[in-house]
Amino acid sequence: MKGLISVATAALVATIAGVGGTLPVVLAAAQAVGATPAEASSWVSGLGIATALSALVLSVRYRMPIITAWSTPGAALIASTQGVPGLRAAVGAFIVAAVLILLTAAIRPLGKLIEKIPPSIASAMLGGILLHLVVVMIEQVPLQPLLVLPLIVLFLVARGLVPTLASLVVLVAGGLLAWALGLVKPIPPLGLSHLEIIVPAWDVATLIGLGVPLYLVTMASQNLPGFAVLRASGYHPPTQPVLAVTGVASLGTAFLGAHTSNLAAISAALCTGPDAHPDPAQRWKAGPFYALFWGLIALFGASLVGLFGALPPALLMTVAGTALLGSTAGAMGSALAVEKERLAAAATLAVTVSGISLLGVGSAFWGLCAGLLVLGLDRAFRR
Repeated sequence: MKGLISVATAALVATIAGVGGTLPVVLAAAQAVGATPAEASSWVSGLGIATALSALVLSVRYRMPIITAWSTPGAALIASTQGVPGLRAAVGAFIVAAVLILLTAAIRPLGKLIEKIPPSIASAMLGGILLHLVVVMIEQVPLQPLLVLPLIVLFLVARGLVPTLASLVVLVAGGLLAWALGLVKPIPPLGLSHLEIIVPAWDVATLIGLGVPLYLVTMASQNLPGFAVLRASGYHPPTQPVLAVTGVASLGTAFLGAHTSNLAAISAALCTGPDAHPDPAQRWKAGPFYALFWGLIALFGASLVGLFGALPPALLMTVAGTALLGSTAGAMGSALAVEKERLAAAATLAVTVSGISLLGVGSAFWGLCAGLLVLGLDRAFRR
């Protein structure tokens, strides 16, 4: 009984940490592509369905704590991409990303090709994507200083005390502070989610400029670290079946407006260590509990969207920015760590963070191209 309580607690903390800190990033993504409140709630519910089903299937089938999540870097990419002509075009890109994940599961050389992208270039692209939302947070300081500045300080303190829950602390404290400042709108009543079927639109520029980078950041920033977390805890997850299950889940829920689902990294660490259960062979039981909690997220996605919609935009941007600050620092540190690749990484970072759109294709794709071009030229001249 004690073991069940510990795995259930670990699953609950992983769910709260995953949702509380990064839901504002997903809502920023939904807003960026013009989703209505109903479509945004369908988006969140779709992510809940994909996460619950994939975690349940993988954990029970392979008797490992294979924890999944929505792609936070992917949501940050969508939020920072300009020129997407509506949600239908974005859904087309989500489908492309899911199909590419499935192809990676089916064609082993494709996975090897992704792994050959220099970590410095992949990290620089991710850093540029995340930095956009961090900068947006800083831009809120002169607009709402009494709200934003105390929350940034609180995040820095909470990060030293409870790092996994720091973003949740900022969200709760920020909600109370916003209410005290009279910035909270009326909160709608509790309600169940209503799923919306989104018919995709096939806009070539969006498929290339959003779909391909979404696939790349999901693989490089979520799936590969997720496998590493499991292996570090002594597990040997089957790579292709895991990618196949998350790819199928992503493909199915894309029609609900949801972007990609994938292996979790930080959330997974809460369920794969000894705190979840002293016996590694029993930690897989965190998966069904985790699926249960994410099923509730799917069921009440509309209420979550309504609750967050009542909060001031400056608060949501601050929660998103602080939640991504550590990941941004890590990505940029990795990008600039290798001296011989530093110029190429800087080119990737500069182009990605610029937000430019050429031929209707977003800056993340061009940042990747720029970095690979500079790196190729550097290597050619060194020869």
